[in-house]
Parts: sequence; C-alpha cells; structure tokens
Amino acid sequence: METFYVKKIQDVKKNLRELQEKLNVKISIAKNQVVIEGETLDEYDATRVFEAVSFGFSVKKSLVLKNEEFQFRVVKIKDHTRRNLAEIKSRLIGKKGKTRRIFADTSGCDILITEAEVGIIGDVQDVQNVETAIINLIRGSKQTNMYKFLEKQNTRKKEDTPFADIKPASLNKRK
Repeated sequence: METFYVKKIQDVKKNLRELQEKLNVKISIAKNQVVIEGETLDEYDATRVFEAVSFGFSVKKSLVLKNEEFQFRVVKIKDHTRRNLAEIKSRLIGKKGKTRRIFADTSGCDILITEAEVGIIGDVQDVQNVETAIINLIRGSKQTNMYKFLEKQNTRKKEDTPFADIKPASLNKRK
C-alpha cells in the first residue's frame, strides 16, 4: 500500500476509473491523499505514475510511465547552483516559454518547471539528454549551446535507429 499527496486532486478524481483500469489497482482518495492497493508489480507501476502526478503532471501525461521505456526524473535546481532561484527559473523557461518549449519539442519529453525543481517525463535516453541540458543551463551554459546539444543527440538517436537510411516507398516515387 502506497500513499501520495496530490495537489491537483480533481484531475485524479476525474480520471479515477481510467487509472484503476489501466494500473490494475484500487485507489482510495481522502482529501488530497491518494492510497494505492494492489499486486506488487501493479503497485510499482502505479507508484511511478503517481510520483509524476504528485509532482504536478496531468494524469494523461503521467500514464505513459506505465510503459517501462518511459521514465520520470526530477532535477533539483539548488543541487546544481547557489545562484538566485528566480533567475535560474527564468533561464529555464526563457522568453514566453521559448527555452522550455524548444527543450520539450527537440527531445520529445514533457517538462514541468516548479518553484525549485524541474520534472521530466519521456523516453529513457531522451530524459537523460534533457536532464544533462537542464543541469548545464542551471550551471550557466548558454541556451543556444543546449539547443545544439539536444539537436545533436536527436540526430545521433536517429542515426542509431535500425533502417534509418531506408526511405518509405512513397518518398522514392518521382512526380
């Protein structure tokens, strides 16, 4: 049995039936606490999902964590700098959310920035790359350098994918 404190409890209540079906656990809600009961492996999957939900991600985004190829990771800003939190947060978000959006779009990860932490949900390799970029940005690297880093990692990932050089038959046809 696991217990979680969830700020956005309405999202959990709204998706309660779906959560219980997909996670194969019994979920009890009391105020802002969620209690999970079930088989050990099912509880483990539910724990992964509810860690992300309690961080602030939506239930829909958090449910991808049921798949073992996805992971949730938290970067604590203060672990990597002594500088002003507000200044670091603004660097992570960027003008009108540009930096966060580019990191998310380039990596394919969901990124949520709170007061003192950054939450990341995505494919294991992509999460590692984004985490590296975020930590470097916190430590003072330029945003453009981190964009280039993520693009380079994305290119490598595509090159390492089997059959990446084979184009679909529809692209080989001439017009």
